[in-house]
Amino acid sequence: MKVQGKMFLWLAFFVLAMAIVYGVWSKEPAGTTALFLGFGLCVMIGYYLAFTARRVDVGAQDNKEADVADDAGEVGFFSPHSWQPLSLGIGGALAFMGVIFGWWLLYFSAPIIMIGLWGWVFEYYRGESQNQ
Repeated sequence: MKVQGKMFLWLAFFVLAMAIVYGVWSKEPAGTTALFLGFGLCVMIGYYLAFTARRVDVGAQDNKEADVADDAGEVGFFSPHSWQPLSLGIGGALAFMGVIFGWWLLYFSAPIIMIGLWGWVFEYYRGESQNQ
């Protein structure tokens, strides 16, 4: 994780330099503001990764003598399929159409979004009684 933290901090300094150069040359406030916000985001992510790297075990990517096989193993659990993003997509589309056509569409989109969020959060929860 130390490597990723350093990468984001170096990226932050690059984005800061580009923001200053862009701001001086273009005199355009929207792009300059976006670049400074990008700098802030890179600093936050880099600081988080560097802060977390001090508290976790050293990974294979931090060892210069490591092989590719040293980082092998289970990465994590990934859901094979889920219908919840479809519900969230439909609800989000209705919500954004509510901004265009009228705020009354939010009354229809909010329950669809809430059902999608509820389903996504509790998708793999079966309860303690069903584990027996």
